[in-house]
Amino acid sequence: MGSLRTVDTERIKEKEHVVQDGMDISGHWNRMFEQRVIWDYPTDLMDKITSLEGGESFGWCYQCGQCVPVCPVDIVGSYGPRKLFRQVQTGMDLLQSPELWKCTTCMNCLRVCPKEVNLIQIMPAVREQAVLEGYVPPELQKMFENCAQYGNPLGESPRKRADWAKNSDVPIPIMSQLNRPVQVLWFVSDYPSYLKRGIDASRALARVFQALGVDFGILGTEEKCDGDSQRLAGEPGLFEELATHNIKMFKKYKFDKVVVTDPHALNAFRKEYPKLGVRFDVEHYTQFLAARLSQLQPMLRKEIRYKVTFHDPCYLGRHNGEYEAPRKLLRGIPGVQFTEMWRCKENGYCCGGGGGGMWLDSFMADHVSERLSERRVREAVETGAEVLAICCPYEVSRFEDAVKSTGNEGRLIVRDIIELIDESMRG
Repeated sequence: MGSLRTVDTERIKEKEHVVQDGMDISGHWNRMFEQRVIWDYPTDLMDKITSLEGGESFGWCYQCGQCVPVCPVDIVGSYGPRKLFRQVQTGMDLLQSPELWKCTTCMNCLRVCPKEVNLIQIMPAVREQAVLEGYVPPELQKMFENCAQYGNPLGESPRKRADWAKNSDVPIPIMSQLNRPVQVLWFVSDYPSYLKRGIDASRALARVFQALGVDFGILGTEEKCDGDSQRLAGEPGLFEELATHNIKMFKKYKFDKVVVTDPHALNAFRKEYPKLGVRFDVEHYTQFLAARLSQLQPMLRKEIRYKVTFHDPCYLGRHNGEYEAPRKLLRGIPGVQFTEMWRCKENGYCCGGGGGGMWLDSFMADHVSERLSERRVREAVETGAEVLAICCPYEVSRFEDAVKSTGNEGRLIVRDIIELIDESMRG
């Protein structure tokens, strides 16, 4: 057993006679110590963050720790605003630290923070400065370059962006060829345009639109990445370049509303594009279809006899407040037995793809015990579900890979909600 620490009596302040509000608190009742050792730390590294536009709230943390147990990265590693604050306070330069890139901007910490320490503003601000100073993971830099050169993070040819529509079994109208207004401008996004599993969902949504008689069109080769993840990863200039292009395309055509496949696009169009001077009615496809469920249900002929659980996308749920539309659709599919994971809705877990995390799996492997997507797959399996339902394009590949890496092939399949609706509709 170590020796007991002695108190430096010189640092004790005690007034011999004090009466406060009629109460005698003389002697040890008013005993205080000098300023705590927290004041002995230099503030220059903290000031580097709080002096940035968007970084101010980082200095508001008072170490209550409510953020840590809800942080998805902490659950598989060690993270959270409280820990970041203390690390910076004791000498870590966040701009040059790997800690800067571990945050997925899932927003769960902000949900519980009594001081509103806002990592959704802090992280983009600090990352922007880090990018300017050349501190950026190589795989993220490659994604930035792909978006700048090709208009998508995959580095695919922009001329091939609408190729998926050519082999669809229903017509996919392209706005530049229609030459007329439409009810719905469908913003397809990157992964649903280029990757096979994303294309599966895109063709399913096109079939459902046609069955409902939705008058829609897509931008096709005129569409570029919405840019929201790039902004959050520290490239606001690239975001503005992509957004300015898309806004120019939107202004070419007349439509009643925009329907998006990707919650990240929903977030960009609702919250960031208006800052660039354009506003329009925008819905995620689950919101659009949930409002038409009474029309859709009579077309759902086949029972889908699966036990299904659902993963809330952070950018549909916490960022944009939509929890019920996906669940309404799942419960409306005949035969589906729906079950919740214990972390759901407001406290839903993160797939790891937000805030640039989609392109940082190799980087994160050195900092966590398992990928966030792997932890989430384990939670889905614990429910006894046969299907993990999703409605964000980032999640299909992330969770399908995680199913394999956790040894759950044959036990759990990953399906976009629209694929389940389409399967029931096609009979």
